[in-house]
Amino acid sequence: MSRRVVRQSKFRHVFGQAVRNDQCYDDIRVSRVTWDSSFCAVNPKFVAIIIDASGGGAFLVLPLNKTGRIDKAYPTVCGHTGPVLDIDWCPHNDHVIASGSEDCTVMVWQIPENGLDAALSEPVVVLEGHSKRVGIVSWHPTARNVLLSAGCDNQVVIWNVGTGEAMISLDDMHPDVIFSVSWSRNGSLLCTACKDKKVRIIDPRKKKIVAEKDKAHEGARPMRAIFLADGNIFTTGFSRMSERQLALWKSDNMDEPICVQEMDSSNGVLLPFYDPDTSIVYLCGKGDSSIRYFEITDEAPFVHYLNTFSTKEPQRGMGYMPKRGLDVNKCEIARFYKLHERKCEPIIMTVPRKSDLFQDDLYPDTAGPDPALEAEEWFAGKNGGPILISLKDGYVSTKNRDLKVVKTNILESKPATKAESMPTIQKHASPQSTVKMEDKLEEVLREFKSLRDRVILQDRRIARLEDQVSKVAM
Repeated sequence: MSRRVVRQSKFRHVFGQAVRNDQCYDDIRVSRVTWDSSFCAVNPKFVAIIIDASGGGAFLVLPLNKTGRIDKAYPTVCGHTGPVLDIDWCPHNDHVIASGSEDCTVMVWQIPENGLDAALSEPVVVLEGHSKRVGIVSWHPTARNVLLSAGCDNQVVIWNVGTGEAMISLDDMHPDVIFSVSWSRNGSLLCTACKDKKVRIIDPRKKKIVAEKDKAHEGARPMRAIFLADGNIFTTGFSRMSERQLALWKSDNMDEPICVQEMDSSNGVLLPFYDPDTSIVYLCGKGDSSIRYFEITDEAPFVHYLNTFSTKEPQRGMGYMPKRGLDVNKCEIARFYKLHERKCEPIIMTVPRKSDLFQDDLYPDTAGPDPALEAEEWFAGKNGGPILISLKDGYVSTKNRDLKVVKTNILESKPATKAESMPTIQKHASPQSTVKMEDKLEEVLREFKSLRDRVILQDRRIARLEDQVSKVAM
């Protein structure tokens, strides 16, 4: 009699757990827009959630520790004139977030150090170039200030946010709506899924399709495609019989998939979240009440089912915390922010371990917040992999530099070449000591403002207490 051998994996016993009610974010009017984006973006400092807003589009930005009931009057980011469809935090600055909207614009915002104390309606820069609504925004993983946007005008635009210019426009590659766009690990290639049922791998700087697969999934409902760390492509979609599928493809030869798995017959779009450090893909279906997770390896069947985390409530959207925002002391390998109709609930994925020591097999060096390249270097053709950091002592945030946009003169007849523009940059650059002094002054002013606000709040509290004392005394 043969005995079934269980595949060895350190992630076989990963389990999910929702946090206590008092650690959730309550009374949030989550957006009802019929668009298949995640509606939530998270980084180690803030959680951002797209909400229902009258007279335009808005999203909330909450410091991670601001749990509990959120006041209806809590300030929002509200500069768009149409509903917000997608948001994405900059991987190199935890205070900068981009948003795409039905008003055909992309806006980039700078969030104050301690979160919002008043409504924010003035973006750092407005990026205009799409003729229909913008449904996807995605920052470059390794180059500073490079942002991608994709709209219902079927074009992908790549911006230099530092100058506010559209540098690359891919407007003749997709004949229909683009469902998803994903950067490769070093940001040299793009992978897109389109309504014409094709998955394309694109070199954006050469404006060339490197590979494509027709009918990657034969069903008519939306697909998703993401790059994995080894360069392979992972897709989710629907079969001809409307069953949900996942598939793995080699990026250099997409004729046949490495593997295809049928899952179930639900109709919610599967949003894939990928962790390159552990090679785990988490699948969150819109309208589902579960998160399924799979480990991707080199052994057949290549995509190995691990487990399912289930709750009673269906999810409206999902945020995924970068690795540097996790608690390594509790062996936390992923954290999701699940959107309900009126609240946001963190869900923690943990590998059970008995030891309290740092588990270096669970936490290899991960992508840090420092960019490998400047925008100009990337647009000039240079590539760079992510700069890795160790999580052994936990990630400690450093002061982020403010996003500054330098608009170029659009009246100039021709752009200066790189060699010509160098001396002028040196000529106008401030001496290093002046920059340091300015930074120091900004820091002092910020501290002064926060102390002044605190004093005003304490004064009000004292006045309230004095009133109560006088009433009691009477």
